[in-house]
Amino acid sequence: MKRDNIMKELYNWLKDMFIALLITIFITTFIFQNTQVKGDSMNPTLQDGNFVIVNKFIYNFFSPKKGDIISFKYSDNPPQYFIKRIIATEGDKIDIKNNKVYINDKEIEENYILEPMEELNIGDMEFPIIIPKDNYFVMGDNRNLSLDSRYKEVGLVHISKITGKAFFRIWPLNKIGFLK
Repeated sequence: MKRDNIMKELYNWLKDMFIALLITIFITTFIFQNTQVKGDSMNPTLQDGNFVIVNKFIYNFFSPKKGDIISFKYSDNPPQYFIKRIIATEGDKIDIKNNKVYINDKEIEENYILEPMEELNIGDMEFPIIIPKDNYFVMGDNRNLSLDSRYKEVGLVHISKITGKAFFRIWPLNKIGFLK
């Protein structure tokens, strides 16, 4: 009798663990992704070693927009993800001149930038660029230390490469909260 109870308890425990595993796999595959920030390209918004939650399903319902912080697959190394901010969307004309960013001939105001972009860091893309359909121009908030759309190595980010919108920082605990 005791052996039957032990086997039943073990079966129930294994069944619960299996269901929890399936739910976890479903959530991390289709809904949310935990991503670690590597490098200083998003300072001051995000720092090296921060962990953020990426909403993987939002862009099934809404288009990415300017200002969104996104996670996307890096073309040269698909298992690697980059986290950058969308600066320009489909149809926008982006230009970088005099160390400033212009969208549709208007200088953009970016209160998340700590220091001006240095002349060396305007990239190797030819400006101005008109953003084609389903593509996005992304930049790190720390313009002087960011490999982003200014460089041919990254280039424009196609919607198919975007894995989601980074929206919540979970680490470090003293900086936990929604991203702006």
